[in-house]
This record gives sequence, structure tokens and C-alpha cells, in this order.
Amino acid sequence: MTTYADVSLFPRDAKPLSSYRKFWAARFGVAPFLPMSRDEMTQLGWDSCDIIIVTGDAYVDHPSFGMAVIGRMLENQGFRVGIIAQPDWQSAEPFKALGKPNLFYGVTAGNMDSMINRYTADRKMRSDDAYTAGDVGGKRPDRAAIVYTQRCKEAYKDVPIILGGIEGSLRRIAHYDYWSDKVRRSVVVDSKCDLLLYGNAERAVVEIAHRLAAKEPVQNITDVRGTAFVRRETPEGWFEIDSTSVDAPGRVEAHVNPYLMISEQALEQGESCARNDEARAVADEVNSKTAAKGSKAVKGAVGGKTESPLLFQPNPSLQVKGKLKVPPRDRSVIRLPSYEQVKSDPVLYAHANRVLHLETNPGNARAIVQAHGDGRTARDVWITPPPIPLTTAEMDLVFDLPYARSPHPIYADENGGHDGVTKIPAWEMIRFSVNIMRGCFGGCTFCSITEHEGRIIQSRSEDSVIREIEEIRDKVPGFTGVISDLGGPTANMYRIGCKSPAIESACRKPSCVYPDVCQNLNTDHSSLIHMYRRARALKGVKKILIGSGLRYDLAVKSPEYIKELVTHHVGGYLKIAPEHTEMGPLSKMMKPGIGSYDRFKQLFDKFSLEAGKKQFLVPYFIAAHPGTADEDMMHLALWLKSHGFRADQVQTFYPSPMATATAMYHSGRNPLSRVTRESETVDIVRGDRRRRLHKAFLRYHDANNWPLLREALKAMGRADLIGNGKKHLIPFHQPQTDGSYTSVRRKNSTEAAGARGVKTAQPVRTAPSVRPVATYGKSIIQTPVKVAARVGAKAALKSGLPAKPSAAVRSAKSVRSGQILTQHTGLPPRRKS
Repeated sequence: MTTYADVSLFPRDAKPLSSYRKFWAARFGVAPFLPMSRDEMTQLGWDSCDIIIVTGDAYVDHPSFGMAVIGRMLENQGFRVGIIAQPDWQSAEPFKALGKPNLFYGVTAGNMDSMINRYTADRKMRSDDAYTAGDVGGKRPDRAAIVYTQRCKEAYKDVPIILGGIEGSLRRIAHYDYWSDKVRRSVVVDSKCDLLLYGNAERAVVEIAHRLAAKEPVQNITDVRGTAFVRRETPEGWFEIDSTSVDAPGRVEAHVNPYLMISEQALEQGESCARNDEARAVADEVNSKTAAKGSKAVKGAVGGKTESPLLFQPNPSLQVKGKLKVPPRDRSVIRLPSYEQVKSDPVLYAHANRVLHLETNPGNARAIVQAHGDGRTARDVWITPPPIPLTTAEMDLVFDLPYARSPHPIYADENGGHDGVTKIPAWEMIRFSVNIMRGCFGGCTFCSITEHEGRIIQSRSEDSVIREIEEIRDKVPGFTGVISDLGGPTANMYRIGCKSPAIESACRKPSCVYPDVCQNLNTDHSSLIHMYRRARALKGVKKILIGSGLRYDLAVKSPEYIKELVTHHVGGYLKIAPEHTEMGPLSKMMKPGIGSYDRFKQLFDKFSLEAGKKQFLVPYFIAAHPGTADEDMMHLALWLKSHGFRADQVQTFYPSPMATATAMYHSGRNPLSRVTRESETVDIVRGDRRRRLHKAFLRYHDANNWPLLREALKAMGRADLIGNGKKHLIPFHQPQTDGSYTSVRRKNSTEAAGARGVKTAQPVRTAPSVRPVATYGKSIIQTPVKVAARVGAKAALKSGLPAKPSAAVRSAKSVRSGQILTQHTGLPPRRKS
């Protein structure tokens, strides 16, 4: 096992979560479920709640759901916590269901951003909601964080409101909003909350709760890390760093006065200077003023006037023995371009996004401030540095809390269970899974993990993980001996971090694995291997699968880990995410080249053969990502066909708020490098037609896409790819189609026009594959929604006719009602030979 007690080694000056004195209400004990009604409060002996959490999700008491983690953490501190889940937002009355909270309302939109939860990448409303009982859509409003906060204010005006969750984290500064196609203000301003908590908020919410319980006014709580709030002005004692512009002052060039005559004419009229002479003199005068060091007056070259230059006096507090030192980071604040500036100037928006991402390391990040409004309405959104990561002991405390590990009884069906019509799909997905860590240092530009959880890996102890597996085995109904996942945001970053505390605390790189794995990164997978072996040796545990996405460029550094994984923890299919094959889009995603995938596949196939197993990789790809040219998608389609893959579930890049790729999408600039007026521009895939084209390349096998592909290939000068041979992408012949597409998975199919009374063919909209991860807001928005490519038939299409159905398709036809299907393919388990 690794010798590191914690992955992150820089000094933690934060107060441990277990060191607070319990609030007096701890005498009431632990609730079976946090109450959702007055009757439940009465049964617990409560006359009121100290804290009420309002959430856009159904209440599931499980460590993968944000409201449960925060609620149980506050209960552990002695507070009485109630839950209002998915209230009717049409009035303030449902927000009074539990009475007036003694301390504050805690508001979260849920495990997903409410807009991503409600709308597809094509801005069409979803009909389902994986975080709602019965998978029913429409149980939360658009921009739920704003709506819920306003209703709480209406219910009780004098009660502080603390906003948290993924929606608040990703909208803490002025941000591009994909659904309205404009830059919106910080959610702190729009919601009028008293405090916003971003990232993993256990530290912040516990400290704030105790300070409010001690009667400290909420407006005085401005020194907690991981918070955002409104200020009118910068307080004394802070050093403000101006970063409101991308323009830097330079040398003044000589400008010719157009009203002066040429030299000969000037001399004839008694003038003593010529056009060029005067221009040079004016430039020399200005440059000499800029370079002035003392109080010596500079004599102007025009008019003979004497002017005194501006004198800049050194700040005594920054002088140490004659040398200039940097302002202390804990008293420095960076001023970003204002909301009005980034709204009207895409270049400044990209610049602000870059600065924000450079200030995400808890070891060296500085406070950030952004102005909103002018004149009397002017106010600053002040964002404190990111929260200090939890130690391993604190992670164990969070995950060892007394969760019921099931939905609240209010969601039970007629049989008293949660497997019927009231089943919550998101809970079903993680019902038998275990979260072993938080954070991700991959830095993928389309992903929001870094903005919410950060790059520092926070790992649980092995004993804590084993205890949770035993608890699932012994207490969770329906457990058959299979743990569906042992992972987190990434499957194989457990206990991996920087080798040097000094380097880690000073590093400002957005990724530890791009363009290559950092030489300072500890890539030892031995701790994870030991945990796998210990977990599968537990009595009653038959199989442990790895469902989280694997970082394969990191895994190839440890062949022993790949062998362990392939031999024991792959259920026939393993999902990985190369995202693309071409370096143009990959460089904008900060993902490794396809060569890393090839190296991993060689090891995967080798160890699968040694284990006597026939196993497959399921690669994920992204359509229409910023920086993707039409030619890139064409080459990706050719790669897919040459490797026998057929993309089944296809959706396009989804710009989530505050992600780096979203900044590219809005500004057309690349914030991965210094942003200037002349900096690199990025090819942006806009418009329905071009987005459809990129989808069509990934679904080259669907005859409905062939007319569009033929037109595009001809325009690109690649008509040679149209034909009936193996090296052709699509055939000449266009078969009769009704616009439908049949997939192995029902929810990935589309109906024909007129089918079941539907006038036009509409794609069946499905929620993106989201694996909740224990954070405040506690779900990782896996953006953009990716393409799950499955292994298809190797036979080429001939004469425009579909290939012979693959074994997978033939197997799907034999699926019996009630038969267990594999997690990733929707097919029955492979027969044992």
C-alpha cells in the first residue's frame, strides 16, 4: 500500500470536522430518515428544525446524494435537519411545510444542473428525470436554484439562505448560458442568497452552521473558504490585482501631425520643424515621461512648456531589503472583468475564464472579485479561495454517517418497496456501488468536475470502503452479491497525487496528465489493487465490477493494475473515453492522442487472452466539440468503421456553465493559452445543420443519415468515400427508409413518422448517463453527453443493404421478460462455455 496518509500533502489549516462541539439538539439522537413532514418531526420529538434543506431531487438517504450527505453531516454536528424535496414552486406555501428554520435554509437544485436535467443538447425538453420517483419529468423548475431561493425568501424574509450544489458551483461568476445563448449574471446576484457554497462544502457548511448558531450575523461571515457573496467595496488591508483587460501598455509610436506641411514649405514660412521631426519629438517626450524615475521635470518639445511626470512611490509594505516581494496570497484579490464587460466582449469572457481556472489550487489560489452593475447598483461578487480538501479521516467520517441507503418511505410503491412504478433510476444506478474518492486531475475542458470537486484527490481509507461493502451486503434489499462499481469520478485515481508537497501547493497546471503524465505524479496503483483483492475476498461478494470511466493513459503506467482489472473486474465490456481520434479536437479537450488508446487496448487484449475471457472495450466519443472540423469527424467515422464500431447513442457537445470548452464555444478563443485580441481562434460547431452532420458521421451506418453525408463528402472533395466497397464510408444506393432507427436499447431507438399516432419522427430523449458522486450537490455533470460506441457487425454494407445482424443483435431478440441484462450493452450475460 502507498505510504501516503493523504494524497494532498500541503498543510491544512482548516479545523477538523470532528473537532466542533456538538450543538445542544444532539440529545435527540439520529433520525431513521431526515423528516419531510410535521408528523415525522413530532415522532422525533422536535418542535422545529434548525436547518431545512430544499432540493430539486427526490430524497434518497445515500452518500451519493447531496442533500443526504449535507443533512447527515449537520445532524452529526447536533443540528435538527429537515428536507423539503421537489416542492411545488408556484407559491411559497410548500416551503413552509416544516415551519420556520431556526438557523437557515440550505438550497440546492439537486445532483444535476436543473437546465441540463430538463433539456437535451438540442435544447429540447426531456420527458423523464432520473432523480424523480417514477422517472417523471417536470418536478423541478428551470434554474431551480434561483426559484427555490426566491420562494424561501417569500416564506420567511429574515431567515438566511445558503445556496449550494452543482448548479451554484458552476454559476458562481458571470457565465455563458447555453439555453438563452447569452452571458448571465452570477447566481449570487440573481438568487439574492446570503452565501453561496461551491465545491465540496462539508467544511464550509459546518463552520457556518456553528457560527450562525452562536448568533453571528450572516453578513459578517466573509472569511470562509469555498464561499461567494456580495460586497459593495473591497475592505482595507487587501491588495487588489487588476485583471480586467487583456491589453498591456506598450511603447508610444511616432504619429505624424497631418496639419503640418512638408519640410520645404515649413522652412519658407519660418517654421523650425518638419513633419517627421515633430512626430519624433512628440514620441520622445511621451516615452521620456513614462521612463522617468525621479522628480526631475521634463521639458516638452511642443510649445516649450515644462511638465511634471507622475511619480510612483514604492509600497513600503512590499519592500524587503530593497527587493520587491509579491503581495501575500491570503490578502490578495484578483479583479476580473465586470459582468458588463464579459457580456459584451467574448475575448474578455475567455480571459476571465482562464484566470478563474488558474485560481483553483487550494494551495495557492487567491480570492476573486467581479463587479456587477454601475453607479448606485454596483456591487462586487466576492469569491473566496477553494475549500481545503478533506483528509482521509474526514472522508471516512462523511461516508460512515448513518445513511439509510434507500429512498424516503414517502416514495414507496403499493408493496412498500422502491422497485415498482415509483423507482428512482438514479438511485437504482448506484444502489450497489461504492464511492472511494473525490476529485479528478484530468482537466478535460468539457467536464465540470474540476470546477466543482477540484483536482486534488480525496480518498477514503480502505477499511471505510470495506465497511460500506459489508453494509450493502447485509442491509440493502435485493443485493445478489455483485457490487456494480468501486470508483468515483474516475476509476483509477485512488490515492494518486503529487510526489512533492511544495510542488503540489505551487502548481497551477490545469491537468496532471496532459499533454503527458507529469513526472511529479505518483502513478502507483498498488493501493487500488490491494483494495480490489480485499473486497472480492469478502464473504457474500461474488463479483466487483468497475463502472466508472477509466483513465487509460494513467492505467498504462501500471500494467499490473490493468491485469488485475481485466482478470477480475470487467463484466465483458469496459468503458473508456478516448473522445476523438484527431489531434485538433483532442488538443482542445486536453485529452491524449489515440495512440494511448491503442497501447491500452494491446494490454487489455493481452490480459483478456491470458485470463481466457472474450472481453471488449466500449469507447466514448464526442460530437461537435469546439475545435472539431468536419474533416475530423470524417476521419473519426472512418476509424469507427475500420475497427468495427457502430455508435448507438448519439448526442452532441453540451456546453455546461463555466467549463473551459464552454468558454471556447461562446468566445471562439482558446483560454488554454494566454488570451489576447490576436490569440488563437477555435472552430465552433454552430447551427443545427452542422451539428446534425457531426452526429451523422458518428452514425454512418444509419441509412437515414446517408443523404446528408453524401452531400457533405462531395463538398469536402471526398466523393471517393461513397461506394459499396470495404474502404467506402457510405453506399451509392439509398434504400427506402421511414425515418426510424432500431437500436438494441429501446430508449436509443427512434420511431417512424406516424407511428403510434405521432405525426413526425422524434428521437426518444434519454437522460445522460450520470453517476452520482458524493459532493455537495453531489453529482458530476458528465458534460458533454458522449457517444457510447458499441461493437457491431464487421461485415461491410453491400449494395446499400444493412449488414447481417451481429451476434449481439440476435441475442437481443431472445431477451426474456425479467431477464437480467448487462450494465453497458443492454444484452443478456454471455453464455458460459
